[in-house]
Amino acid sequence: MTHDLHNHHRRSIRLKGYDYAQAGAYFVTICTQNRACLLGEVVGGEMRLNDAGRIVADVWEWLGIQYDYVELDEWVVMPNHLHGIIVITDDNCRGGSRTAPTRTAPTPPTQRKPIGRLVGAFKTVSTKHINERRGTPGVPVWQRNYYEHIIRSDPSLQRIRAYIANNPLRWYHDRENPAAQEVTL
Repeated sequence: MTHDLHNHHRRSIRLKGYDYAQAGAYFVTICTQNRACLLGEVVGGEMRLNDAGRIVADVWEWLGIQYDYVELDEWVVMPNHLHGIIVITDDNCRGGSRTAPTRTAPTPPTQRKPIGRLVGAFKTVSTKHINERRGTPGVPVWQRNYYEHIIRSDPSLQRIRAYIANNPLRWYHDRENPAAQEVTL
């Protein structure tokens, strides 16, 4: 199988039969197109956002405002990706459990968007605003897919929060850092 063919027929990493609109916590990583460092730079272990990075941060926060069943937990914008925890709440108990149940569940009767559609809304809105700012209509900002992980326990939630919070400190060794990849090859 050729590399191109493999990319077009990737196996889904999504959990079969799982309802990604159900209440729970989800860790997502969203990478820029070709992992280009468009969102700022890490200086002294701290992320310094540029205009595009500030747009990304604003649009990420918009998700929690736009959708009343979405809460944003720990998150960070990096030079070429975003890590974040999205918590989908039950409609009438905002602030409930932050971990997802381990069983699959039927689609809820509400009109909650699943994680994929929330990520899609984030990508669409942030891309539009970044391209308006740069004067580059239609230019892709984000990779086609994203990584997600269902958070199923409090210890896992704590580890992921720490990973996200410490991401700028580890940037120079991060596999998403093109300069780190050049050094380790």
